[in-house]
Amino acid sequence: MRNQYTEEEMLMLSGIQHFFYCERQWALIHLEQQWEENSRTVEGQFVHKKVDDPFVVESRGNTVIARSVPLGSYSLGLYGIADVIEFHKIDQNGLLFENKTGSLMPVSVEYKRGKPKPDERDEIQLCAQAICIEELNGIKIDKGYLYYHSIKRRDKVLFDADLRGLTYSVSEKMHDMFKNRETPKVPYGKNCKWCSMYEICQPKITGKKKKVKQYIKRMIDESCENS
Repeated sequence: MRNQYTEEEMLMLSGIQHFFYCERQWALIHLEQQWEENSRTVEGQFVHKKVDDPFVVESRGNTVIARSVPLGSYSLGLYGIADVIEFHKIDQNGLLFENKTGSLMPVSVEYKRGKPKPDERDEIQLCAQAICIEELNGIKIDKGYLYYHSIKRRDKVLFDADLRGLTYSVSEKMHDMFKNRETPKVPYGKNCKWCSMYEICQPKITGKKKKVKQYIKRMIDESCENS
């Protein structure tokens, strides 16, 4: 049986992407309340501002589009905002809306500034949104979409058992770390230099803290031996 979190335990849904990418980055932002802008985060905010208008609901043929939709899931313990939810007209098993004929199936669409990633960080965030929608409406959602601004392309994401299991697993790890209130140390990697938290994180120093400590200890021991 899945965990059922309380409202006091809810964490930000958008953080699940940060956590999967780098647990230290997530902890610096969500535990230590630190943040630093760079050109990539500013561009990302610009992309989201183009879609985040909570007062706009529009219809395009058989599709109704809603923007900046609040979401929440007690099984994930996450809350947040979906960039866009498209409601596609289907024959059955969707949601019934007043003054609308037939059923509409909600499909989450997340907007990203760059290109598809080499890992599942974007897919996990999108899947978490879908789980929120499912819980709120008592339905099953099979797919969603990631729109990448730099290549102007929409990629379909299937919410299969593996992706759902990974999403729940990452969420549980987030809650464990938040409960323990401990920022992890990570080794310096090739992606560190692109991170907006680079100056705050100082990965070249924190990642080698143990080696520095060992070096100091060795120097002290050698000094004592020679004295």
